[in-house]
Amino acid sequence: MTEVAETKRDRIARRQVDKFDARRTELAVAALHTLAELGYARTSLREIAQNSEFSHGVLHYYFADKRDLVTEAVRQYEAVCVTRYDDVVARATTAGQLRDEFTEMFFTTLREDAQLHRLWYDLRNQSLFDESFRKDVLEIEERREMMIWRVISRYAELCGGKLTASRATAYAALDGIFQRALLAHLSTVDDSVRALREELPQVLDLLVAQR
Repeated sequence: MTEVAETKRDRIARRQVDKFDARRTELAVAALHTLAELGYARTSLREIAQNSEFSHGVLHYYFADKRDLVTEAVRQYEAVCVTRYDDVVARATTAGQLRDEFTEMFFTTLREDAQLHRLWYDLRNQSLFDESFRKDVLEIEERREMMIWRVISRYAELCGGKLTASRATAYAALDGIFQRALLAHLSTVDDSVRALREELPQVLDLLVAQR
């Protein structure tokens, strides 16, 4: 009887934890657009509450502070983003197809989700000054790095080439282009965005040497 009672208590406890986590996720996703619009420094829990259906007290109950909420919001967004190129990789049958579809999606997501991308870079910059962000930022960076590596590895396979850079270097190169293009896009410097779009395929070829 005691074992049965303990099992029931464990199940109840797990359900409570699951419900709490699900609620945190819901609140974090709801806060994403306010965070993306205003940025980390200009956003408070009260500001987020004023721009959502949730009260300030509810946010305080589920999140220790603004840093906790921002980190969870970005984590939820990135969980989806790090698989954004997987369909492109899976359906590509030639190197040219992969290169062209990757380039198209690279700049489509930059344009359509610009505010959300800048929130990620805001959090990453904050981690240089606030150690409490670093563990989460490094975990997200690892997943983003793997996302890019899947693209580069498949590109090398399809064109029969040899990878010329490490996973970290390949990610740094493409992330640098993305961040520069994002800044140009937000600044409406369209010529710079177009130039970077034209050069991206060449960067892929620099990362994969033809045999």
